[in-house]
Amino acid sequence: MRALQTAVAAATAEGLPLQRTVVVFVSLGEGRLPTAVKTAMTMLDSRVAEVVSMPFEPQIRTGGGVHEAVRPKSRIELTTAVLASAHRSWGEPLPPAAEPAPLRTPIPS
Repeated sequence: MRALQTAVAAATAEGLPLQRTVVVFVSLGEGRLPTAVKTAMTMLDSRVAEVVSMPFEPQIRTGGGVHEAVRPKSRIELTTAVLASAHRSWGEPLPPAAEPAPLRTPIPS
């Protein structure tokens, strides 16, 4: 949890848009969330767009990737949180995506 607090403090100091961030806590096993996790969720609640707590999902890899076999209810909850954050930031409906800038041709040295 200390690493999470440090990361949030560093992101805030750098001016990163935490208010657009969706943070997901994934249970690593069956049962209740530890007190430290609940405390972290409370701390983040006012700083980020949304804090989502997902129940134990054996299909979610430890690295944080979401696999196709994750329960539809969990995928819907995550998708809803991200879409709500985008709507709060940029409005509804979302504006068209900006066109990427063309790549520059490297100047020979």
